[in-house]
Amino acid sequence: MRKKTFAAAALLTVAALTLSACGSGGDGDKPVAEVSAEAGSDKAATVLDQPFEKPDLLLTDTQGEKYDLRAETKGRPTLIYFGYTHCPDVCPLTMNNLAVAKKQLSKAEQDKLRIVFVTTDPDRDTPAALGKWLKGIDKDVIGLTGDFSTIQAGARTLGISIEPSTKDKDGKVVSVHGTQVIAFSPKTDGGYVLYGEDATVDDYTKDLPKLVKGENP
Repeated sequence: MRKKTFAAAALLTVAALTLSACGSGGDGDKPVAEVSAEAGSDKAATVLDQPFEKPDLLLTDTQGEKYDLRAETKGRPTLIYFGYTHCPDVCPLTMNNLAVAKKQLSKAEQDKLRIVFVTTDPDRDTPAALGKWLKGIDKDVIGLTGDFSTIQAGARTLGISIEPSTKDKDGKVVSVHGTQVIAFSPKTDGGYVLYGEDATVDDYTKDLPKLVKGENP
């Protein structure tokens, strides 16, 4: 497995500078893991020497029910991603990569794993809209929405910056957000592995069996 190790504090420092506007493709759209990497590195996974604490988020799931992220995922291997359903590129690609890789796990492993998609565009991503979108990817993915400021604050604790949705010059609504996937250990509930948008299906397929056990990839 391709991997590297960085301090969480260092990732937090650069995270605010590594936003990605879904649909744009400039050099500034680099994920925090890649920006933090040593020169010439092609690593996909960043193993953190100081894990992130799981965000203390109380949001709403696709059934319209309150969802306490910490309580509901406690002791379970958990992958968290912040994105939005109208994203034309990186969000659906990332979620589909995770869904395909998950299917390679045993049934018992799949039952343990929690994949959480938190919207960065809550005005449009209602519980119903999230549920419909995620059903086409993996019906078991947990979709969460809620107050934008709450979501933004939760993402910030993971070094992921998101901004309120805006309209581009063509009138299209764009959500600017970090594109990292954070893996949380079932042993400690700490976010100890980070993936950038360059992570592939093969990367996740190789790593998920270990992540489910709380091991380093």
